Amino acid sequence: MKTFKVLIAVCSMLLLSNFSFAQSSVDDLVKEWERAKAYTKEYLDAMPEKNYNDKPTPEMRSFAEQMLHLTDANYGFASAATGADSPVGMGESEKTTDKSKENVTKLVMAGYDFVIENIKKMTPTQLNENVKLFGKFEMTKGTVLDKCFEHQTHHRGQTTVYLRLAGITPPQEKLF
Repeated sequence: MKTFKVLIAVCSMLLLSNFSFAQSSVDDLVKEWERAKAYTKEYLDAMPEKNYNDKPTPEMRSFAEQMLHLTDANYGFASAATGADSPVGMGESEKTTDKSKENVTKLVMAGYDFVIENIKKMTPTQLNENVKLFGKFEMTKGTVLDKCFEHQTHHRGQTTVYLRLAGITPPQEKLF
């Protein structure tokens, strides 16, 4: 009987430690998304209004369109991962006719808020649940959020070139 009680105690500790680790991963995701939001805001602030429609080449998106594309994807990925209904249809932000600095900043920040607020509502167990992204890619909800983070990082990184072409020094990297 004593061995059984010890075994139960050990299993309980392992379960609790796994829950604590998983919960910290939810908290860590929120922290990373808050950092990404702040970093992206620095990019939006650094680019002068007059350069929001600049494109490095004619076939590329403008600075504003890159940021709005990033935002549309944030909504789409986060909606798939969290189950929350996106208030924005796919590609809707990028199609806005108001690509002013003020409006783009407002839309982009709202997209980050959507991601952050919905990650906060997730449980550790939900991060490990499977979902089919875009109807064809089977992965965990946590992986969907990782892919979303990678996507926004990629497009924000592309806008470094836009800032340099406008004669602006990009914001200092925010890894931590």
